[in-house]
Amino acid sequence: MSVPVSATPGLDRFYAVIPAGGVGTRLWPLSRAAAPKFLHDLTGSGQTLIRATFDRLEDLAGSQVMVVTGQAHRDAVQEQLPDLDSRDLVLEPEPKDSAAAIGLAAAILYQRDPETIMGSFAADQVIGPVPVFQQAVREAVATAASGGDGKIVTIGIKPTYPATGFGYIHQGRALEVEGAPSAHEVDSFVEKPDEKRARSYVDSGEYLWNAGMFVAPVALMLKHLKATEPELYAGVTEIAEAWDTEERDAVIAQVWPDLPKTAIDYAVAEPAADAGDVAVIPGDFTWDDVGDFAAIARLNPATDSSGITVIGETPRVYSDQASGVVVTDTSRVIALIGVENVVVVDTGDALLVTTTEHAQSVKKAVESLKAHGDNDVL
Repeated sequence: MSVPVSATPGLDRFYAVIPAGGVGTRLWPLSRAAAPKFLHDLTGSGQTLIRATFDRLEDLAGSQVMVVTGQAHRDAVQEQLPDLDSRDLVLEPEPKDSAAAIGLAAAILYQRDPETIMGSFAADQVIGPVPVFQQAVREAVATAASGGDGKIVTIGIKPTYPATGFGYIHQGRALEVEGAPSAHEVDSFVEKPDEKRARSYVDSGEYLWNAGMFVAPVALMLKHLKATEPELYAGVTEIAEAWDTEERDAVIAQVWPDLPKTAIDYAVAEPAADAGDVAVIPGDFTWDDVGDFAAIARLNPATDSSGITVIGETPRVYSDQASGVVVTDTSRVIALIGVENVVVVDTGDALLVTTTEHAQSVKKAVESLKAHGDNDVL
């Protein structure tokens, strides 16, 4: 049963945070350092991934939405999200992994109001139906607000197949939380398994995919960050104290380069789970992190008998006894004859041809190009 927004404990102090980082090397040459995947419409919806993420959260958080992204993406993000308050656009001088990004957001929000409950949701995920996702977030907020110091809450995705590319969350006992009937303790976070182990996880019904979604009181988030990564905690706190002052740029320039690089899972989630401070809400919605071109083919099935999914503003594609996906931002004619599960990505300065089966290997091509100094196409 859906809980009315006004009746959800803690929702009045909820702030949504959207980390928008990562190049998405498996989606090269479409996704690049200057135009990462969250700035693209990869689902044919007419919306970029970051715009869709913002819209999902705006219904819950209103104007209380913060985006953490690279300085190079300032203009593109502002164009995509014109309603975003400039005080809530956090620009990283260089990428430092998720703990620095989410930790800085938590520290800034703590300086403004230490009672804030933050929710971190990546900018490059495809989720639906939106109302089901929003209900899971409401339950996560209610759980985060429960008890004394609250809980760090993750939203785990009910697995639909034995995926080996995701980490897993092992559910513990059910919690009795007002407004969150599906809340459970987290026994542990589990690294990416092999196929046999992944199948046992799915068959047990006790494991969920770790989608990297976290909802938590900022005070509790920072408490665990301080205990596990004191240097990182000190750095983001120093920046946060200067954030809404004229000293912001100078402090960032001095502090940010020396911050440790680590993931939020290692810095906060796993140690907090060991301390009994983490809960999980099972998410019964579809979720895709659009990790490669096979995902794009899956999310955009062919709309006609050609068997080819075509994405682009002015596509000119001919196919005969072929299947797969074509992504193009040129007017070049692309003809596909007698090839199955092909992936063709055509841009002005780079062409990728592979198959959906080998889509994960695109990252190797990017690494090779980088090693040979071909940075102009990265």
